[in-house]
Amino acid sequence: MNLQTITLGGGCFWCTEAVFDRVRGITDVESGYTNGHTVNPTYEQICQGDTGHAEVVRLTFDADEISLEEILEIFFHTHDPTTLNRQGNDVGTQYRSGIYYDRPEHGEVANAMIRQMSQDKLFSAPITTEVAPLSNYSTAEAYHQDYFANHPNAGYCAFVVGPKVEKFRKTFARYLKD
Repeated sequence: MNLQTITLGGGCFWCTEAVFDRVRGITDVESGYTNGHTVNPTYEQICQGDTGHAEVVRLTFDADEISLEEILEIFFHTHDPTTLNRQGNDVGTQYRSGIYYDRPEHGEVANAMIRQMSQDKLFSAPITTEVAPLSNYSTAEAYHQDYFANHPNAGYCAFVVGPKVEKFRKTFARYLKD
């Protein structure tokens, strides 16, 4: 296996985690917080919006089975990368679109994809996705891990997460785990 990691912020981490849990080649998905100034923040601190952190998922993937480009294609099409500090009704800097990398080449791939999508006018508005080195990452509390899997009928999961997962299944069926 050629295991690598990339950390993605696509708004609420429950949605992003639920999508990538289903992607073949992804060996681990962990919800967390990154690129803020508070050390080991709590969810309550994140929700106040003044820690500077983004809600993210840290993906471990087998690069022999799925490429970073394929992961980012899924990422860009399962959230809105054109709204600054917002995903749907979730508003605040913690919900920003972001790609956080620990390998410089991953940042280069992300920036190249954004340039190409912008040039191709793939979206009707400019892409606002932040691309930055990963810093000050911490794992979210245990009750956030596998949230959709553990609470599929909760209101937010049924009305927000579920439709995103369905969109992924229809649009990216070729990437579904067996």
